[in-house]
Amino acid sequence: MIATGRRNKRVTLENPGEGQPDGEGGWTEGWDPLDPAEMYVSIDPATQSDLERVTSGTVISTATHVISLLYHPGVTIESRLRYQEPGKAERIFAVTAIRNPEEADRELVLVAVEQL
Repeated sequence: MIATGRRNKRVTLENPGEGQPDGEGGWTEGWDPLDPAEMYVSIDPATQSDLERVTSGTVISTATHVISLLYHPGVTIESRLRYQEPGKAERIFAVTAIRNPEEADRELVLVAVEQL
């Protein structure tokens, strides 16, 4: 389990919501905040050993980060996390894999891809 002090980035957790009209006859993807919507997490660049540990040997070549947070039952592989560091552009991370260590519902370790 990651020490609480390492979870020093406040993110907003979201899941896909209803589509929103784009004004041109189409739709854009909508996002709804989870409950609770904000949590502190640790965000670390993904290394090969991290990915193998989280995904049990399955290599996820597009993963860019490993994110640790306290357990949240609403987080799925369809979720995304938004992080706004003061003075910098917002960063969005799409969850691609989830690990619930020992199935204890205490912590989640996410493999994510940063969206540009």
